[in-house]
Amino acid sequence: MKGAPGGGPLGPGRVVVLAGPSGSGKSRLADRLSSRFDWPVVRLDDFYRPHDHPDLPRSEALGGIVDWDDPRSWDGEAALTSLAELVATGTARMPVYDLSTSSVVGDRVLSLPPASLVVAEGIFAAEVVPELRDTGLLHSAWCVRHHRVVTFVLRLVRDVAEHRKPWPTLVRRGLVLLREEPAVVARQVAAGARPASPRTVERLLGAASPRGR
Repeated sequence: MKGAPGGGPLGPGRVVVLAGPSGSGKSRLADRLSSRFDWPVVRLDDFYRPHDHPDLPRSEALGGIVDWDDPRSWDGEAALTSLAELVATGTARMPVYDLSTSSVVGDRVLSLPPASLVVAEGIFAAEVVPELRDTGLLHSAWCVRHHRVVTFVLRLVRDVAEHRKPWPTLVRRGLVLLREEPAVVARQVAAGARPASPRTVERLLGAASPRGR
C-alpha cells in the first residue's frame, strides 16, 4: 500500500470517503473534487430512512423527535450495496432524499468513468469505512473538520437558508451537536477516517491524483 502525501494511507480501491460532523463542509468539498477531477459524488445522506419508517430512533434531548444524527436513521446496507455496484459495473441508481420533508422524492443514475475515483460523503460516511476497506473498495477516508464553533455557525446558516427544519429545532439540534462534536470526530477517526480541514483534504487528494499533478 502506498503512502499518501502527509503520511495518510491510500487503499487499492476507488472510493474516497468524506466523513465529518454535520456542517463541516463535506458537500462543498465533494463538489469541488467533482468539478476539478470529474469524480462522481454519492450523497450518502440520500440513504436516510423516510419519516414514516417504524424503527426510526428518537432523541430525548430534542423533545422526542426523530434523531436524524443517529446512524439507525440511515440505511447503511443500501448505501454499501450501491457503492459496490457503481464500482463493479460503472453505473448505479441512487435515491434522491428531501431533508425538508424527510422522504425519498426520486432517483438518479450515476456513472463512474474508467480509472476515476468516486466520492462518498455524508454525516454517516464513517460507518461504511470498515467494510469498504475489508472488501478492497476504499481509496481513502477523511474526517472533514473545523473548530467546532465554526462548524456550528456554518451548519446553522446552511440549515436555516435551506429550510431543512423549523428554526427552533435547528438551533436546539445545533447546540446538541456542538457539545457532541468531539465524540463524533473521535468515533469517525476510530473507524479509520483521517481528520483534516477541507482545504487540506483537497490538497492531498489533488497531489495523489494524476489530474492534480
